[in-house]
Amino acid sequence: MNVITVTQLNTYIKSILDENTHLKTIYIKGEISNFKHYYKSGHMYLTLKDNNCQLKAVMFSSYASRLKFKPEDGMSVICRGKISVYEKDGVYQLYIEDMQPDGIGSLSIAFEQLKEKLEKEGLFDASHKKPIPKYPKKIGIATSNMGAAIEDIKNITKRRYPIAELVIAPTIVQGDSAPEDIVKSIQLLDSIDDIDVIIVGRGGGSLEDLWAFNTEMVARAVFECQKPVISAVGHETDFTICDFTADLRAETPSAAAEKAVPDINELLKFTKNAESRMLYSISKRLEYEAQRLDSLSNESILANYNDFFDNKNDVLVSLRKELSDAFENKLSRCKYDLGILSGKLDALSPLSVLARGYAAVKTKDNKIIKSKEDIKVNDKINIKFIDGSAVCTVDEVN
Repeated sequence: MNVITVTQLNTYIKSILDENTHLKTIYIKGEISNFKHYYKSGHMYLTLKDNNCQLKAVMFSSYASRLKFKPEDGMSVICRGKISVYEKDGVYQLYIEDMQPDGIGSLSIAFEQLKEKLEKEGLFDASHKKPIPKYPKKIGIATSNMGAAIEDIKNITKRRYPIAELVIAPTIVQGDSAPEDIVKSIQLLDSIDDIDVIIVGRGGGSLEDLWAFNTEMVARAVFECQKPVISAVGHETDFTICDFTADLRAETPSAAAEKAVPDINELLKFTKNAESRMLYSISKRLEYEAQRLDSLSNESILANYNDFFDNKNDVLVSLRKELSDAFENKLSRCKYDLGILSGKLDALSPLSVLARGYAAVKTKDNKIIKSKEDIKVNDKINIKFIDGSAVCTVDEVN
């Protein structure tokens, strides 16, 4: 009896599968289920299934990092890889090297997935959009320094608004290194204090050519930029994630230049029209004021100022007479009232009583003596007459 171990058996079966040329490169179509992505290692584990059977599969991080989309349960995909055995579990499985969505491109799926994610986070909300300045003095441009896009922007800016200054950050706009380079250019331009607006973009191309502007790092760099950003990627029909995140989308780089600056000819025309309207308004105002001055000279007091002053003098004389009469009447009333009050006061005056032969008797300390109880024998008293006084001694109290 030839006895072998489990490890030996699994290793033997693995060697058979690994040497089978038909299983070294195989394309398998199926629906994803039990999908798990371990972000720490970057490996992906899943099951491919059809109506009758299922197959375990793994995609290691070196291959998974190249995917443009995120696999999900229920997604139909076509996988390229090889069949081998995981010796520890004794399970044969598909080792995936590439994966494509079945029926729709991976880039299209990746675009929709990222768009949905950023939209839920609010990166596309209108409330975050910054206004584009009407009269920019300095414009930053993040694009390739070669090609039609930058030349179009230069020519249109020079023609429409030659006083604007362009600051160009030469940028890689295509390929694996493009997203990181675009982010650096945006951040560099954003750090320049006197730049008023930034244009980010490139000329037209395929979805793959424009893909750098559909990456999450570029979208977040545009969103976090303190300066307003105009996105100008591709042709009029091309839409990128950068377009949705930017403060303003331009259909083309040429359109971006037109939206970034005003037309100086239109400004000059507006200025001339404003000048004409202002001069016309001033002329009409001067004419109106001249007519008003003539009217005042002919119809107001300026035309007959003597009559005006004579009339005012008559009024003044009349008012003076009324004031004098009123004062005399008031004085007469006051004199009459004073006479009445003086009579009443005189009637109540003790001097009037003394004038009739009476006297006022007071003690030494000048208190009025009203009763015999207020004095006693030998007290000194003072008797006040109308024309003098006398000091007396009390000899007897009756």
